[in-house]
Amino acid sequence: MAEMIEAGSLWDLITERAEATPDDLLVTDESGRSLTFGAYRDEVEAVAAGLQGLGIGADSVVSWELPTWIESMVLVGALSRLQATQNPILHIYREREVGFIVKQAETDLLITPSEFGGFDFAAMASSIAADTPGLETLVVDREGLPKGDPATLPPPAAPTSADEAADKWFFYTSGTTSDPKGARHTDHTIMAVSRGMCEYLRLTPEDRSALVFPFPHIGGIIWLYSGLLVGFVNVIDQAFNPATTVAFLDGQGVTLAGAGTFFHQTYLAKKRESDGLLASVRGFPGGGAPKPPQLHHDIRAAWPDSAGILSGYGLTEAPILTMATPDDPDEALANTEGAAMPGVDLKLVTPEGKIAGIGEEGEVRAKAPQLMRGYLDPALDDAAFDEDGYFRTGDLGVLDADGFLTITGRLKDVIIRKGENVSAKEVEDLLFTHPSVADVAVIGLPDADTGERVVAITVTPPDTDPLTFDTMRAHLEAAGLITRKWPEQLEHVEALPRNPAGKVLKFELKARFENAPFTRG
Repeated sequence: MAEMIEAGSLWDLITERAEATPDDLLVTDESGRSLTFGAYRDEVEAVAAGLQGLGIGADSVVSWELPTWIESMVLVGALSRLQATQNPILHIYREREVGFIVKQAETDLLITPSEFGGFDFAAMASSIAADTPGLETLVVDREGLPKGDPATLPPPAAPTSADEAADKWFFYTSGTTSDPKGARHTDHTIMAVSRGMCEYLRLTPEDRSALVFPFPHIGGIIWLYSGLLVGFVNVIDQAFNPATTVAFLDGQGVTLAGAGTFFHQTYLAKKRESDGLLASVRGFPGGGAPKPPQLHHDIRAAWPDSAGILSGYGLTEAPILTMATPDDPDEALANTEGAAMPGVDLKLVTPEGKIAGIGEEGEVRAKAPQLMRGYLDPALDDAAFDEDGYFRTGDLGVLDADGFLTITGRLKDVIIRKGENVSAKEVEDLLFTHPSVADVAVIGLPDADTGERVVAITVTPPDTDPLTFDTMRAHLEAAGLITRKWPEQLEHVEALPRNPAGKVLKFELKARFENAPFTRG
């Protein structure tokens, strides 16, 4: 692993990296554009001066909803140079969510593209501004950031300690059934998780990492920090398209192919079409949602010289609490989300409120240097932290004797059938091992006879017959799953709905199938 730069802020990190390796690449994109670390620093200062000319400074809050563009990376640095507070917003958010966010964050400037993915962002921004007194808007497309004379900028702020650092990042969770929740982060919280990821993934300046998910996600910002810390290249694509993106990454010689189950499934499918694909890859970082263990084994079989899937586990509020390393045992890589990152203190708590023992399931709670300061709505904090200050993740997990964490489900993703708990993830992992299943989600639906019934929803691989109900049950029986956990309903879809972080949107599946006719098995 390469030596990492010591820095107390993002701007400090940008300048230190530019001085250390000015001519090395920071980023390259699918359109053939690229930027070195030295050029990045210069662009950042010019754009900071341009934004200053629009009235942006240390007291400003800037919300931005841009794709995975080089301009987005430049904007991040420019806002840091101005000491502004920034609020990256995922491009899937529309007027209801963005309107809520800019009001709660007390945003001064909202930056969007004119249009992206067939959606008129400029019109949305104008509509929100008309309903939000004091909100200004700025439309930015590629090569459209405002620029000015860096000589007009004030001196950079002196770095602060972690305890003294101001909140400079507002990240909103990808909430899907209620208003998004804004998590308050600092340069230090993001720096802490980035340093840990660099260490655990053994990142070096020779790495070329695929950043092909939405950059405004906290994971995108972490990869930018990590590239600056170590000096490697982020290879970006504005929109992941299996038909073009995988070939682009292959041509770029990526060594790390992220970023979650959907992406890994896509790489694997393309590999089966073209054997030499992604020959330079040494690992497949993952996150956003737990992986099916079988997927790791399939990846390892397809790329035997790689470490397979290198999972991380975390949340917007507490990113990457655990992570795998290339040196972990193969079974740990397949079945767990790695061990705790540096400085992370995990405890698992049983439903009875006791600390779970080795191998005992409990809710995952954490203290960590990357933990958010709290929510923008302080009324949410009491429920988010326990009496000892540990963040309640809402995820269920098991720690083994070696410290590896296995996520077993969500507190709210447990199906209660006839008073007995059924872990959706346990059933999903077993179904995923069947050759007629390319992807799967298990949900609970209201049922007059059982309280909730277990419903399996599968995606069928190309040129394969769909899983039948009888075959599904025979497969689960052979796998040793007890009868009361078997699905009573089987549905097929072309693709599972997922958010940009890769999490299955189960509320959409529940709405779709809640009143669907079925024959009880």
